Amino acid sequence: MSHKDICILIPTLNEEKSIQPVIREFQELGYDNILVVDGHSTDKTVEKARASGAKVFIQSGSGKGQALKEVFGHIKERYILLIDGDGTYLPRDAARIMEPILEGQADHVVGNRLENIQGGAIKRLNMFGNKMINRFFAAIYRVQLHDILSGYRAFTTEGIRMLDLSMPGFEIESEMTIESVKKGLRIIEVPITYQPRSAGTKTKLHPFRDGLKIILTIFRMAKTENPMFYFGLMGSFVGLLGFLVGVYVARDWLLWRIEHVPLTILTAILIIVGIQLFMIGMQGDMMASMHREMMRELYRKKR
Repeated sequence: MSHKDICILIPTLNEEKSIQPVIREFQELGYDNILVVDGHSTDKTVEKARASGAKVFIQSGSGKGQALKEVFGHIKERYILLIDGDGTYLPRDAARIMEPILEGQADHVVGNRLENIQGGAIKRLNMFGNKMINRFFAAIYRVQLHDILSGYRAFTTEGIRMLDLSMPGFEIESEMTIESVKKGLRIIEVPITYQPRSAGTKTKLHPFRDGLKIILTIFRMAKTENPMFYFGLMGSFVGLLGFLVGVYVARDWLLWRIEHVPLTILTAILIIVGIQLFMIGMQGDMMASMHREMMRELYRKKR
């Protein structure tokens, strides 16, 4: 398979310190189709990318997710290799990431940074949050992946266009992974190296704000992939709240014969709603299972 069939896609925002070395290393490896999608950088990122021989696509909106959604429709090559332009990922790992795609073993390959982290590349707080998010993902989607937030991944252009992507920001990595699971795409992780950011570059990720957005995205998308978890969790919360209110009402009645008629009605409502949410989850789970099987069969026929 020729490197001409692969588009190296690099999303950037103020990466003038690192973008040229990334592009040049890919060129040295024989990759000529390099596309930089820029989020309106205020430095010389665009100029340096063009001077290095890369094509540049300026996104119409803002946010990494919006940029990727927009540019995916313009890519003509059969395969896409996605890599951040901040110098934290090594272009020489490209062959390792592309191998399962080119050999027909996978439709979506994720580079697992946690296998080889260089000193200081990920702060302890970010590492803890990353692990918690991956465990949360595994619990909901029943797929064991170790680094769903990785920015170094590869996929077939046909496969990525099947995904219904809507997240505008850093939630896009988790959304791509979840959508791939939902659409029945074959996902494989491969180990890669992750190194500290290039000198003079700053991360755009806000650990607490963006971490919360990612968690909410994972939970919200569980509504269609794992309805039992989504509605069951809400049903458990509502039902437990009804039980606790009921215990308070029963205690006052048994000990002091104090009646709480409004609270009694509230208790009944909460418990009934909790049970109904469980039932919705069970029905949704059956429908989701049928949908997953149908999507896998359709994708197998397309291949």
